[in-house]
Amino acid sequence: RCEFIRCDFSLCKIYGVSFQDVRFVGCKMLGGDFTGCKGLLSSFDFEKCLLQFSSFIGMKLKSCNFIDCNLEEADFTECNLAEANFDCAVLNRTVFFHTNLEQADFSTAIGYEIDPRHNSLRKARFSLAGVIGLLRPFGIVVD
Repeated sequence: RCEFIRCDFSLCKIYGVSFQDVRFVGCKMLGGDFTGCKGLLSSFDFEKCLLQFSSFIGMKLKSCNFIDCNLEEADFTECNLAEANFDCAVLNRTVFFHTNLEQADFSTAIGYEIDPRHNSLRKARFSLAGVIGLLRPFGIVVD
């Protein structure tokens, strides 16, 4: 139940740590490895954070907020991101594979490519312009 403001956690590897109701604001976390939190009760909120190249593989991040964050090339393989909020998030080359994205909100996110064949997207929210990121894996061209 703490808040980290404008901290630099770049290239951090977090193992055996439990985060409960933790908020990161304006933090730099480039290449952060959060996979060591796997299996532990984790509750994060990120706001205006730099999370490029970070790994969240296999984590349970239900209802996690990524508000105005840069998540370029982050890896969410096999995560539970049900009800997550990606408000104004930058998701260029971010990996979603076998990821639960049910009821997640991507309506203001940009740059994502999510393959509906390999992810759970039931009731997820997308903007009309962002739907192109769902069609790209099929080789569909929209002009």
